[in-house]
Amino acid sequence: MLNLPKFKAATVQAAPIFLDTEATVDLVCQLIHEAANNGASLEAFPEVFIAGYPYWNWVMTPVQGSPWFEKLCKSAIEVPGAEIHKIAQAAARHHINVLIGVNERSPTGIATLYNTLVTISDDGRILGRHRKLVPTWAEKLTWANGDASSLKVHGTSIGPLGVLACGENTNPLARFALLSQGELIHVASFISLPVAPADYDMAEAIRLRAAAHCFEGKVFTLVSCSTISPEITQAMTASLKLNNCWHVLILQP
Repeated sequence: MLNLPKFKAATVQAAPIFLDTEATVDLVCQLIHEAANNGASLEAFPEVFIAGYPYWNWVMTPVQGSPWFEKLCKSAIEVPGAEIHKIAQAAARHHINVLIGVNERSPTGIATLYNTLVTISDDGRILGRHRKLVPTWAEKLTWANGDASSLKVHGTSIGPLGVLACGENTNPLARFALLSQGELIHVASFISLPVAPADYDMAEAIRLRAAAHCFEGKVFTLVSCSTISPEITQAMTASLKLNNCWHVLILQP
């Protein structure tokens, strides 16, 4: 008979300190402390929470956005590396499993970046590193493709845990790869949609995707979605003014 523990989970709905890696890692450790103190055994952070999403891809040309890409490269981290080690230490100190999205820099190429989800156990071990398989649309200007070797379910103190980033949660084969390994807890990691048609409800779309995976796979799904801070809005607006390229900029929380 399968006997899994009951546990409390925390999903983070927050914005990073935009492109400031050190400050965002400190924020992550603070939120780990807060979640654990409130009894959580699992904390799920949004997609690329360290240290921000490339919103400029959607509202600027590649040339106009290139200074922002340079900043993103400088703020990206290696996995394993010092930043993840600090977060893993916090996870172990507070006995909490952590899933966090990062901009991962290739150790052999300073401008090769991946949209990566890192799974950390409650004793501080890095269980897995999943690189988003196919960056979505304008994201291809920033991230390289991942590969299916990282589609793994990890045994944790709270049960079999799997993760997917954003649009991957609509990928039937990626979802099946996790379900076929006995996934029982699924983390769906998202960002706020930077631009969207007026008739597209991102929140409803995410709810639908999460419900479908729960129903089809008989699993529990946690959704973690970032927010857009005034700092991010101001940075993108100021850059648009500087480039004299006024677009209709719809930033949805």
